[in-house]
Amino acid sequence: MLGGESCTFTGMFIRRHSLHIILLLAITLVSFRTGESFEIDGTETGPPFVNIPTPWADSLILTLSLEEKIGQLFMVAAYSNRGQEHESELSELIKKFGIGGLIFFQGGPIRQALMCNELQSESKIPLLIGMDAEWGLAMRLDSTVKYPWQMTLGAIQNDQLIYEMGRQIGLQLNRMGVHVNFAPVVDVNVNANNPVINARSFGESRENVANKGLAYMAGLQSARVMANAKHFPGHGDTDKDSHKSLPIINHNNARLDSIELYPFKALIRQGLSSMMVAHLNVPALVREFNMPTTLSEQLIKGMLRDSLRFEGLIFTDALNMKGVSARFKPGEVDLMALKAGNDVLLFPEDVPKAVNEIVGAVKEGEISEEEITAHCLRILRSKEWVGLSNYQSVPIEGLYQDLNKIEYRLLQRKLFQSALTLLENKNDLLPIDHLDTLNIACLAIGEGGQTAFHHYLSMYTKVDSFFLPFNSDQISHKPLLDDMSEHDLVIVSIHTSDKSPYSRKPLDGSSANFLSALRLKKKVVLVSFANPYLLKSIPNLNHFDAILQSYQNTELANELSAQAIFGGIGLKGRLPVSIDRDYQAGSGKNLEAIDRFNYVWPEEIGMESSWLSLIDSIAIEGLNAGAYPGCQVFAAVKGKVFYHKTFGFHSYDSNDVVHTHDIYDLASVTKIAATLVVIMELEGKGAIDLDFALCDYLPELVDTSAYGNLSLREILAHQAGLAPWIAFYKNSLVNGSPRYEVYSLDSSRLYSRRVADKLWINESYEDSIYAQILRTPLNGKEYKYSDIGYYFLRRIAEKITNTPIEAYLDEHYYKPMGMNRTSFNPRNKFPLSEIIPTENDQIFRKQLIHGYVHDPGAAMLGGIGGHAGLFSNANDLAKLMQMYVNNGTYGGRKYLNDTVITEFTSCQYCQDDNRRGAGFDKPMIDLEDGGPTCTCVSLLSFGHSGFTGTYAWADPSDGIVYVFLSNRVNPSADNKELVKLGIRTRIQEVIHDAVARSERKKLLNDSLSEQ
Repeated sequence: MLGGESCTFTGMFIRRHSLHIILLLAITLVSFRTGESFEIDGTETGPPFVNIPTPWADSLILTLSLEEKIGQLFMVAAYSNRGQEHESELSELIKKFGIGGLIFFQGGPIRQALMCNELQSESKIPLLIGMDAEWGLAMRLDSTVKYPWQMTLGAIQNDQLIYEMGRQIGLQLNRMGVHVNFAPVVDVNVNANNPVINARSFGESRENVANKGLAYMAGLQSARVMANAKHFPGHGDTDKDSHKSLPIINHNNARLDSIELYPFKALIRQGLSSMMVAHLNVPALVREFNMPTTLSEQLIKGMLRDSLRFEGLIFTDALNMKGVSARFKPGEVDLMALKAGNDVLLFPEDVPKAVNEIVGAVKEGEISEEEITAHCLRILRSKEWVGLSNYQSVPIEGLYQDLNKIEYRLLQRKLFQSALTLLENKNDLLPIDHLDTLNIACLAIGEGGQTAFHHYLSMYTKVDSFFLPFNSDQISHKPLLDDMSEHDLVIVSIHTSDKSPYSRKPLDGSSANFLSALRLKKKVVLVSFANPYLLKSIPNLNHFDAILQSYQNTELANELSAQAIFGGIGLKGRLPVSIDRDYQAGSGKNLEAIDRFNYVWPEEIGMESSWLSLIDSIAIEGLNAGAYPGCQVFAAVKGKVFYHKTFGFHSYDSNDVVHTHDIYDLASVTKIAATLVVIMELEGKGAIDLDFALCDYLPELVDTSAYGNLSLREILAHQAGLAPWIAFYKNSLVNGSPRYEVYSLDSSRLYSRRVADKLWINESYEDSIYAQILRTPLNGKEYKYSDIGYYFLRRIAEKITNTPIEAYLDEHYYKPMGMNRTSFNPRNKFPLSEIIPTENDQIFRKQLIHGYVHDPGAAMLGGIGGHAGLFSNANDLAKLMQMYVNNGTYGGRKYLNDTVITEFTSCQYCQDDNRRGAGFDKPMIDLEDGGPTCTCVSLLSFGHSGFTGTYAWADPSDGIVYVFLSNRVNPSADNKELVKLGIRTRIQEVIHDAVARSERKKLLNDSLSEQ
């Protein structure tokens, strides 16, 4: 049998022609270096295997019998998910008929690789392996990268990205032992009702289709994988599926030449290696009535070979498709396809019958053996070009990792981002600004994806979420419209299944009617995670305030669309197909990003995720050591958030895992996140002066006290000699129990400030607190950290602004910046399930502190202290720190003067060995002396830590913002493990090291690029 001597034959042949093979490989590597940039130089060239010597193929063809040559013409369907019986059937075809190739369909990468290795070992001549991998291996295999569909790619304006995608897919196919990718689809989709091409096309512009097809082709072939342009002569203007029938294209020659054939001719001129012929009825090109193009000698030999001078490999479309199989029997159709001029007979239904038919036809003189030889030689030469003259089996070890490299995932992300297309933006509504004036809702219509979209929208501001299924009952619309009535802006997202690009369903009438009613009542941003043709079914499309076409309902598209809406990323995509008169192919508006956070993967900014894994280890070390029940860690550089994770639980006895939206008691970080913000603003406006004294602002309180001479600068820098803290609660207790005249179990007009559950304090007790402060002696003008000064600073801020500090901050800072998770007294705004508990206080309040401020003094002021009381999550707090790094700007709005920030973040009394800024903590003047930071920060850096286990730090020298939040005081404030283990500063060191390494890496890459 032929298969019994295959290994011996191949090995002998390779040894005999080893010098030729080495020469071939050298030429190939020079001609197709991976990573080259994509350019069209206009020079015509033939397929790559025509332009180089092919000694292996040219010698091998001389040794083959007619039957062996015929066997090489067949590429049979293979499935790695069908079991041993199917594999045995393929093995029989290889051994008995010497088939030339396999086209793999559904399965898994390891299963396919094992199956491919086994079948290759049984073949006398190495098999040519093909796959439909239009959007990558994920089109057929699980656990692999799914690149965007071609219509999504059609929106991208940078064709270099398409080239790079082609190159990456080529490398992945190479790793799988696959040699032919049946891509790109270069059909010009001018028919919105096309059931089989549609989103598989780059669009309706012939130039866009041609350019992107060229880029994809060049990328594949740079990796020594054969590209395959399909479906010749053009399947874009059909309303029938050739899998089920024979579509007819009734255009004249001029139209076909101008539109349908244009991309194919462009790719042929630039060295296309293979082509697939479609099952179509095209009367203008095929004289014989109702003859499928696949079986037409006039089309294939006359046009494709002679007129268009295509020298590459010609594949039939699958011969089991109804476009040909409905009229012609197995064997008969194969012979007809071969006589028409096809080289490879794809997906034959019956190989034995087909072989018999072809052998008989040669004997009868219907087709010559010379013609068979020519087809076979072309196949062998293509095999030689893809490396099969030196066949090696697919290594299984590391296969999954090799197919899922981070650079592949990064490009996938970049492609989706580059495709996003802004079609409408009335009055520059996007990116959404003035967050303080808008009550925003997000309404998801359809299926899936809305969770990721809403999650990322909520990273920027408060967004209320609603859902409406397709084909909803109109009775449910009115209550939903009523819910929307309280909102100023509604972001409507349409989500359809992302399982297949064939879906072209219009929006159902019920949903379309709801949208029509909604846009008459509210400003609406419409975001479509669906085929762009869906927009055709939405009446009065141009009446929406903004329209974002996002193409596919993937998690990436959902995330990136949300970022674009708030200005985290920009938009440059262009519509690849026409929707209506207002939105034609090529429509789209650019949108520039603004200085809001952009949430990225570390590798997007030159880092490696592995560098940051040490943060995970340190955070988990803290959990295991009992340093805290849970924590949030956040890191950004130059406005790009590259690390944002949570660890652990709300408490040691809780099953509630920490989420990014959960909020922590910030403790003393309140100083720089609340009180200091207002003080800086007032200083910038000239309303206060740091060198003025307390008596200048609070004469009614401190005029007769030594406190009156303390300057604001001394207080802020902890140089005023104030006591570190005062246990105000002790005077309010008798034998450990609350005094009845100070506290009440319920609220009333006098007892209006809540301290804890069933504990309300008389608001007049605030006077007693200040009186106790003023009775406390000063310790001289030396550095001593103190909370006490912030009692006065809060009072100054409220007096000058004539507004409670919590209301002023909310109106002027937190709401405009989108800090919707930041608040004093969080129980008034958030459910307890989203608030992290602190200490189980058995001294003062005799209960678990949950949703109330941990600090007793702030609690006795009703939860609002100048030094404590603010709750937030890492994401929100980081926005404020980023504003400081940006010299007072965030989200396109100026909040503070840069000169003010410089003054307050500078060391105030360095000469007195005091490292502090005005309110901000600073690194030790000699970084090697320890202090609140790692030695990796610059002396320009600033921040603050909090007693509950919180930390916020910014370094303007390299643009780093770092936030660590924990509840280390749960259940006891005596827990010192967080500080002992140096958790916060060790994580800070990893972050700074990663940023520094990424900068060095960038400099090295830039240097290599210049060389």
